[in-house]
Amino acid sequence: MELRDKRTALDEIDSEIVSLMAKRMDIVKEIGRYKAENNLPVLDSERERQKLADLAKQAGPDLAPVTDALFSVILDLSRSAQNRIVEGESPIKEQIKKAIADTPAQFPVRPLVACQGVEGAYSQLAADRIFPSGSIMYFSTFDGVFGAVEQGLCEYGILPLENSTAGSVNRIYDLMMERNCYIVRSSRIKIDHCLLVNKGTGLSDIREIVTMEQAIAQCQNFLKDLKNVKVTPCANTAAASKLVRESGRSDIAALSSRSCAELYGLSCLRESVQDQGNNYTRFICISKKLEIYPGANRSSMMMVLPNSKGSLYRILARFNALGINLIKLESRPLANTDFEFMFYFDLDVSVYSDEFLRIFDDLTGAVAKLKYLGSYTEVI
Repeated sequence: MELRDKRTALDEIDSEIVSLMAKRMDIVKEIGRYKAENNLPVLDSERERQKLADLAKQAGPDLAPVTDALFSVILDLSRSAQNRIVEGESPIKEQIKKAIADTPAQFPVRPLVACQGVEGAYSQLAADRIFPSGSIMYFSTFDGVFGAVEQGLCEYGILPLENSTAGSVNRIYDLMMERNCYIVRSSRIKIDHCLLVNKGTGLSDIREIVTMEQAIAQCQNFLKDLKNVKVTPCANTAAASKLVRESGRSDIAALSSRSCAELYGLSCLRESVQDQGNNYTRFICISKKLEIYPGANRSSMMMVLPNSKGSLYRILARFNALGINLIKLESRPLANTDFEFMFYFDLDVSVYSDEFLRIFDDLTGAVAKLKYLGSYTEVI
């Protein structure tokens, strides 16, 4: 049998599979309508477990893993189809459509913005990038920024989400899960850490360096070459510069931005001491209200998945089937649970596409919890 003939045989089998899948989904929908009419739950865990066990037995030891993978996806898709009948369309879809219709065409110009830190912090640079004419109110903690936005004290908040060298800011992911805020824009800021001192201080004089923990992680190579120098974490890089200035000490330095040198009257002993030259931090802009501005091409969401084999794989398979590019995946353990995890997703997809809206119907019934965080563009 020639290769072409074998492929022709496969094509015929695939056509049969498609035809059978169509028939199967028709029956699935009939069962969904019956469940809706009789107020029955969509998920029948006992039947699904028995179904997978029976199919594995029929397939035999060699093919059992294949049937497990294939029919787990088929059962998920069948459950989603029934959920659309029993529960109706996902309410998140209507929320997104309403936000698109209600959000003004122009992004705000002069809002009051909450930032963590003090004047000169990298969060302020991100706020200036996103809102060139905005006003800034500073808070000592990330929780304070979220609280200011939730309580309406500030219209927006600016927060660091991840750094290209040091990784994610885990506290922000936890707060996004706990609080009711949405991402409306993001921006990447080039991070250049400089060694700042009071005038007259030399490198050999330094016995202590203060900076934020993320900056410590980003400057490991520089710091390990310094002998007999204590590294002290503080709230943020700008606060470190302010501390050095107010201390008046000649044995202390800050790792901070060049702009903080000018702002606090400090001298720059070393420039760009971070480990990587292309050191960027991604900041998000949050709002209490879901706002989706024209051109939104990135979306973020969080999911708590069933603590079962293959649950994450089946979610990723849905994104792949819809042609949606996943550009970030982050996991965080959930407090007070038995090894359960929250997964954070960034998707590269237009908010206006049918494929994007289809996600929420497909995920209904497939996840333990789904939280949509917003759709937005990134300011370069």
